[in-house]
Amino acid sequence: MNNLCKDREYCGGCSYQGIPYEEQLANKSGEVQGLLAEKHITYGQLLPIEPAPSVYAYRNKMEYTFGDMEKDGPMTLGMHRKKHFMSIVTVDECQLVHPDFNLVLRATLDFARERGYAKYHKKRHTGLMRNLVVRRGAHTGEMLINIVTSSAGEGGPDAFDEKAYVDLILGLPLEHQVAGILRTINDRLADAVNCDELRVLYGRDYYQEEILGLKFHVGPFSFFQTNVEAVENLYSYAIGLIDDFSNKKVFDLFCGTGTISQVMARRASEVVGVEIVEEAVEGARRTAEMNGLDNCRFIAGDVFQVLQELPDKPDVIVVDPPRAGISVDALDRIISYGVEQIVYISCNPRSLAQNLYQLQLGGYRVESVKPFDNFPWTKHVECVVLMSKANT
Repeated sequence: MNNLCKDREYCGGCSYQGIPYEEQLANKSGEVQGLLAEKHITYGQLLPIEPAPSVYAYRNKMEYTFGDMEKDGPMTLGMHRKKHFMSIVTVDECQLVHPDFNLVLRATLDFARERGYAKYHKKRHTGLMRNLVVRRGAHTGEMLINIVTSSAGEGGPDAFDEKAYVDLILGLPLEHQVAGILRTINDRLADAVNCDELRVLYGRDYYQEEILGLKFHVGPFSFFQTNVEAVENLYSYAIGLIDDFSNKKVFDLFCGTGTISQVMARRASEVVGVEIVEEAVEGARRTAEMNGLDNCRFIAGDVFQVLQELPDKPDVIVVDPPRAGISVDALDRIISYGVEQIVYISCNPRSLAQNLYQLQLGGYRVESVKPFDNFPWTKHVECVVLMSKANT
């Protein structure tokens, strides 16, 4: 199955348009195998890649940008154009998102055009309309819509009409329930969604989601897994690699909002999550309390620094680092614990291979590597690796 996107010539969102899905899987699995070979990683098994549960409409978050396709042309809203970062392609028929996203995008763009609102100009730093962020709960059917503007025209006749925008969104024939409509004021110069002020125009400032039976509140700026169904498969597999949680203390490093920490806490004696983003840690603490879990705690800070100061010794370590991987110092500290099992969840096979090389030098053997395709039509591939202490 391969329905070619009408915007494939311009949109930079998908790199595998026109390539059959089985070939995409083979390419991604081959990339992982090649990078492991490049770093001379020895392993017990390279398991078959896990396909995504759904190849379309799987993304639960999209961050769109206001702009134009051609300089000073009509306003557009969508994704950056291939090889033309300043140009924006209106992607109102995107196949990676639920159709409700496309409805909201088109209605929002028409709303801004009809009222003559100006796009925010990245070089002149003038104009009103900056971004639209849409998020949804795959298992709850809730949707959170965040319109991001500058404060241009505030208090005057050219101000953004918040009431009219709420009425517009609530009048759309959406399948999802609108949990909240927000407006973020962003007057910073950086081309990113920053928040100087957050206004709740309707409902609440979060949507609810469930992962493997646990409940989560996801705010407008919270990090959360983008493909919920796929990550449930990945987490279930990763946790299943650990021999026995009974009476064991687990370190979950780079834990984000503590999703996998809380899943493990239902079986382990104690889970300690470490994450550098304080907002994510605060969210993890709130959701752990909401889920009735009192045997997991979360620490905000750099992983290496926290491990230097933490007196606890783990029995099992799970790592899920960002794309850059784990620093040499942090890996040395992880190796020094000498735990019997390490589970490495990776979103970048290149940095994974580099880290595995250091772990092998530190006395660990790679038992298995399993790729996961959580992002069909894109170049991204996830991996779950089981390592064991070589002398055990």
